[in-house]
Amino acid sequence: MITESQLAKLGLFDAKVPRYTSYPTAPHFSNDVGPDLFADWISQIPAGGTISLYVHVPFCRRLCWFCACRTQGTQSDAPVRAYLETLKAELALLAARLPEGVTLSRLHWGGGTPTLLAPDMMTELSEAIYAVAPLGEDAEFSVEIDPNEIDAARLDALAAAGMNRASIGVQDFDDEIQKTIGRIQGYDITREAVDMIRARGIRSLNADILFGLPHQTQERMTESVQKLLSLNPDRVALYGYAHVPWMAKRQQLIPSDALPTPQERLRLFETARKLFLWDNYAEIGIDHFATRDDGLTRALVSGKLRRNFQGYTDDTSDVLIGVGASSISRFPKGFAQNASGTSAHTAAVRDGRFSTARGHQFRGEDKLRSRLIEALMCDFRIDAEEITSRFAISRAALNDMFAEADRAFPGVLTLTSDGLFIPPEARPLTRIIARSFDAYDLSKAGHSSAI
Repeated sequence: MITESQLAKLGLFDAKVPRYTSYPTAPHFSNDVGPDLFADWISQIPAGGTISLYVHVPFCRRLCWFCACRTQGTQSDAPVRAYLETLKAELALLAARLPEGVTLSRLHWGGGTPTLLAPDMMTELSEAIYAVAPLGEDAEFSVEIDPNEIDAARLDALAAAGMNRASIGVQDFDDEIQKTIGRIQGYDITREAVDMIRARGIRSLNADILFGLPHQTQERMTESVQKLLSLNPDRVALYGYAHVPWMAKRQQLIPSDALPTPQERLRLFETARKLFLWDNYAEIGIDHFATRDDGLTRALVSGKLRRNFQGYTDDTSDVLIGVGASSISRFPKGFAQNASGTSAHTAAVRDGRFSTARGHQFRGEDKLRSRLIEALMCDFRIDAEEITSRFAISRAALNDMFAEADRAFPGVLTLTSDGLFIPPEARPLTRIIARSFDAYDLSKAGHSSAI
């Protein structure tokens, strides 16, 4: 068993590394991808194929202090309705270029707070989406739901639109922690939201909970996780709070001296992890848990688990198209990101063009290294036969890459004739080990802590 002191020597408590929801990661995007190339990539989607669609709604009634997402506050519906018109125009641009017969394998509304939309706006948005592409067979339509910003009428609209998976943010149920992070959301209002969701036949429920928050202790972590488990979520994302006040100015309201140390963060994670495992959840990658019959668990068992900008997924589509300000799209040839600012995004769409501001065209070993990193993040192993059969790399060259990683983590990794493995006791190091296969300069990116 690897001890905390060994983990410290290997850099776990000091390292700043990507979460590797893409490769290369977003800080390495450049302006060599623009609206014309984005439109060309759309036209290359096979007719009759499948795509995933992400819709970003960047508005919130209140700005939670812990959040580092691109959001903006509003107390009225006026800017939201104006933004909806931009989304509809952007979807029309997409429809004009999308080949015939394309269907949606996944549809996700995120934010921000997409449930800030009024019921009629939800209906308008879903109709505009389905005018572009309908939901395919066994498609999943998920929406991020704020329990403080939902009611029966909005849930009725979402259910009528076809939502079949809901995602709620919990963060932590402790009163003091909630006040410190600017997110007041009691257990009772969360329970009520879950009951309303399930009353409409929406059986699949995701939940997010954070570790590493100010004033968080193992006892408080235990209590919050047990309350979360009483809601019976199908999937749980156990994310580490990323304290980046130099990027997210609102986090300056959170006292840094109340944050747990990196060693305490690891213990908080392990406390929550054990509770999920004791409740018979399957462990999915580095920070997700799912019931034994959930799609993520089936994907893990079958070797089809994947990773994208929303975290772990069982979606097999090669294309993810992001709609809305700051949204990122993924294609077989690269990534494309919309203008981050709502005003710049709106101006481009009103001018009749996509707002694509930056991205990355795959080149060299990008796809190879992307798969190596994804395999580690999903399965904690790299299958040598899979890699040499899919990519133009010899077994000798792959072994050299394995050996380089092994030298960086002496006595930690397992190398066999089948490939490279991360043993269970070393899995807190997964993101740092994955960095060994990253060919880009990470020194200036400002990533979050490894734990």
